[in-house]
Amino acid sequence: MAQSGTLHDAFIMELRDAYDAEKQLIKALPKMAKAATAEGLRDALERHLEETREHVTRLEQVFGTLDEKVKGKHCDGIAGIIEEGQNALAEDLDDAALDACIIAAGQRAEHYEMAAYGTLVAWARAMGHDEAADLLQETLDEEKAADETLTAIAEGGVNDEAAQMAHPDEEENGDDDTAASPRASGGLQAAAKSGGKSARKTAARR
Repeated sequence: MAQSGTLHDAFIMELRDAYDAEKQLIKALPKMAKAATAEGLRDALERHLEETREHVTRLEQVFGTLDEKVKGKHCDGIAGIIEEGQNALAEDLDDAALDACIIAAGQRAEHYEMAAYGTLVAWARAMGHDEAADLLQETLDEEKAADETLTAIAEGGVNDEAAQMAHPDEEENGDDDTAASPRASGGLQAAAKSGGKSARKTAARR
């Protein structure tokens, strides 16, 4: 009977999955940033692109601490999230709705990565891989911060503007309750503390 794999084997598998996910996002984020019409959203995506490149470097350091070969394993989960986001970009949406969809796609990716890195940190701690755990925690903290930034942008203007575009008659009638900004389920765009009104640029749509 073949010997069963251990938690260490599962840990390496998940590291490789995360490595591939970050590589996929490095390709996807510039397209999202280019399509964004809100200046604050575009800037946030460009900043996170630089962070994502650092995440790749950090994962390579984690592999090194474990004397493991740097290698990716195709991440089907992030591939599906990216495909959904690209489908939204292909739709003929007004600028505010497009930005809202870009934020939704970005937060799906962030929540996927937060779950992945949270697991990796816990497993690394349990196995005594403290150096690896510290590196992975840095990335987890940055993913959480990126998610909070997207929430702030959504609740700071993008959602309200998209809602007003969707229901202009209700806004004209002064019905503030029906024009309230939508909230994504599961906390994806809930309870933001800050964020600026979106600055529109239609030239960067596609």
